[in-house]
Amino acid sequence: MSEPLLDVRDLRVSFRTRGGLVTAVDGISFTVGRGEVVGLVGESGSGKSVSMLTVLRLIDNPNCVIEGEVLFKGQNLLELEGEVLRKIRGQEIAMVFQDPMTALTPVYTAGWHISEQIRAHEKVSKKAAMDRAVQLLEAVGIPNAPERVNSYPHEFSGGMRQRVVIAMALSCNPSLLIADEPTTALDVTIQAQILELLRVLQKEFGSSILLITHDMGVVSQMSDRVLVMYGGRLGAAGPRREVMRDPLHPYTWGLMGAIPPTDGSRAARLNAIPGTPISPADADRDRCLFAPRCRFATDACRPQPPLIAHKPDHADACVLPYAERPALRVQAISPLGVRA
Repeated sequence: MSEPLLDVRDLRVSFRTRGGLVTAVDGISFTVGRGEVVGLVGESGSGKSVSMLTVLRLIDNPNCVIEGEVLFKGQNLLELEGEVLRKIRGQEIAMVFQDPMTALTPVYTAGWHISEQIRAHEKVSKKAAMDRAVQLLEAVGIPNAPERVNSYPHEFSGGMRQRVVIAMALSCNPSLLIADEPTTALDVTIQAQILELLRVLQKEFGSSILLITHDMGVVSQMSDRVLVMYGGRLGAAGPRREVMRDPLHPYTWGLMGAIPPTDGSRAARLNAIPGTPISPADADRDRCLFAPRCRFATDACRPQPPLIAHKPDHADACVLPYAERPALRVQAISPLGVRA
């Protein structure tokens, strides 16, 4: 097998606080292959965005402690500094940030944002960079791009701003695109358009995509592989079909049970995962972090179980007997009553 484009090994991110060291990301390891779309899914606060900001070296707080390795094309990004890192960030790895409303500077035009990134990484004239900006706006579906390239962020809708951010991220043909909840705050119609746009552009530009989301529906549409994250740890990892059709971890069952059924009788009420998301400051890291919210938790959940592969490439971190899980999964995701 060829070397993965991105290889994250035992990444740990902690923050020094008045109450002591708080761990936000606790030893996650995963890879992203060339041309692959990997979905990183989990509730808010599970450590998804912190992990990716660390990969891009965008967390520069002196109270942040980072351990592990982030290998991109064989180079450890955590060891790079200055100009070497800047050449990779934005050119080789680009990011679509979560909120399109704040991702753009309000006093600069859409064309300035895109052309400024192009000129930061390539030796081209202002006119050539602006011409490229127009082409990119056309590629992401902005109508009348030659005129809209001179528009300011407040003159675009939320969906159009997200398209501008995507155009900016793709301006240097990156090998890896990190999309941090790119459909947040967008209505369903625009969300579908953005996802379709990412799918088309991924094929056109050949970029790998690391898609961060809390929406299992988005994962099912976009991803080749799925990573399920909870409390700063990976609870499950595997091919999309395996994770969606035969989920192994109780947390994944909870996420699946919260999705409205697309056929059959309508559930009177969707299942909800009991309790509240775990706080990194209060986490008992000597056991499975999902145990307080899991109806199947036992004393065997201590210590924290490692990721174990029960099928090729499909692993989970749970001690429940593998043979009993299908029946337990039915209990976990069965609808709470049926509406006529």
